[in-house]
Amino acid sequence: MNLPPLSLYVHVPWCVQKCPYCDFNSHGQKGDIPEAEYVQHLIDDLKADLHLVQGRKIHSIFIGGGTPSLLTGAAYTRLLNEIDSLIGLSDNCEITLEANPGTVETGRFKDYVKAGINRISIGVQSMQNDKLKALGRIHGADEASYAAQQATEAGLNSFNLDLMHGLPGQSLDDALSDLKQIIALNPPHISWYQLTIEPNTQFASKPPTLPQDETLWDIQEQGQALLAQAGYQQYEISGYAKPGFQCQHNLNYWRFGDYLGIGCGAHGKVTDAKTGVITRTEKVKHPRGYMDIIKPYLYKSWQVEQDDLAFEFFMNRFRLTEPCPIEDYSALTNQPLQSQQAALNKAINTGLLIEKDGHWQVSLKGHRFLNDLLELFV
Repeated sequence: MNLPPLSLYVHVPWCVQKCPYCDFNSHGQKGDIPEAEYVQHLIDDLKADLHLVQGRKIHSIFIGGGTPSLLTGAAYTRLLNEIDSLIGLSDNCEITLEANPGTVETGRFKDYVKAGINRISIGVQSMQNDKLKALGRIHGADEASYAAQQATEAGLNSFNLDLMHGLPGQSLDDALSDLKQIIALNPPHISWYQLTIEPNTQFASKPPTLPQDETLWDIQEQGQALLAQAGYQQYEISGYAKPGFQCQHNLNYWRFGDYLGIGCGAHGKVTDAKTGVITRTEKVKHPRGYMDIIKPYLYKSWQVEQDDLAFEFFMNRFRLTEPCPIEDYSALTNQPLQSQQAALNKAINTGLLIEKDGHWQVSLKGHRFLNDLLELFV
């Protein structure tokens, strides 16, 4: 079978302090980060996964965390050179690094560009200092503006500003003010999404008071109008981009592409070229265990069950606003479409999905009630 594009996710687990809403695999920094040692483990981890590449080059790279911008440009020069040597990078490979708006991190932007990083995603979250404090963020609004300026001047192909809404004590005016200030900074890409309370976080144990549903709906509706007026196209549930600046790495996720995951707790998804079987992988989560040379990096791997493939495919693909070629379903899942025809017919008959010219298109109603649409494929 023809394999989908192959991306690479790299996880850097350390951050200055853990935010109360964060459920990612991140660990507060204690002392110096073992940068050189960790990069070597990332390289060795990648070497152990080379059999999963199956002749492809790397389509995109996303370096997430934690706070990956705590590592130096020299560390990423070494890592990216090794990735290119071991596997090879496709032409115009998008390489994204997550960063916080702190002065240390923004001072490294030009070093990251020299290392080969061509896109930076900056975790702004809010432009109001009281909201940032409530979120446990250690930067202020001025630093966020400065970070956007530095990203503009660094010579990147693109950069993203990450903004949350539905924050503790946030009014409609607060949320729209945040969004207007982010738009004024003119990033090519904006990730704008609602705060959710996740299990095993500080907010889960001590829940803050969040806006009422009516306010959340007004924020979403009026915020989307602001973004559209400013020339940002919504291409995914929380992704808004100027034309030509969609995040290629995220698009590969949502189009059900393949990806390797290296680093603490990183996840991967790989299709076997001979059998079409899809395998998911997860690496050892804690830095101490991950960097223990006696243990393998792989924590576990499992094949996606046939009964779960439809849900996994549509859960990813229907996040996007673009039409989905009907032929992609069988090509990427190795399953006959007939097995899902009843569920698809129901989705079409209830107005959640449109089928036209060999494509499926999620309707406005379908995106509004996406969970209802996806439940049809469980």
